[in-house]
Amino acid sequence: MKKKSELVIGLFYIVAGLALIMTGFLIDSALDSIIIGCGAGMAGGGIGTVARYLYWTAPKNRERYREKIENENIELHDELKVKLRDKAGRYTYSLGLLVICVSILVFSVLGSLELIRGERLIVLYLSGYFIFQIAAGIVIFRCLLRKYQ
Repeated sequence: MKKKSELVIGLFYIVAGLALIMTGFLIDSALDSIIIGCGAGMAGGGIGTVARYLYWTAPKNRERYREKIENENIELHDELKVKLRDKAGRYTYSLGLLVICVSILVFSVLGSLELIRGERLIVLYLSGYFIFQIAAGIVIFRCLLRKYQ
């Protein structure tokens, strides 16, 4: 069964996202659109988390969820060392993605405050790099999976 903490975290993200959206509409600033966008992202993520929690805790899905968790646990314990290396790689990869996301936000703020010129180019470049990172991660993973299966 899914943890109640997932539901609480999802609800927190919804409330925080809605608070940011309201703040974006109530203040008059050059950063309105960025604040509203961050709020919408948080609220959307929270809605997704709550929806997953409600889906998997529904009586008709509980057995499927137990089977899913059992299969995941079997896979995890069969190849523990490989999974640990994969997890380390994933953390490094995730950190790189986080740095890119923060860079996009920083350049957007600097551009909105007119501290740099050509901010559209920088934001588009970093957005493209972010998408490239995701695609490269998927392609490399699939190639390695085919190689070792």
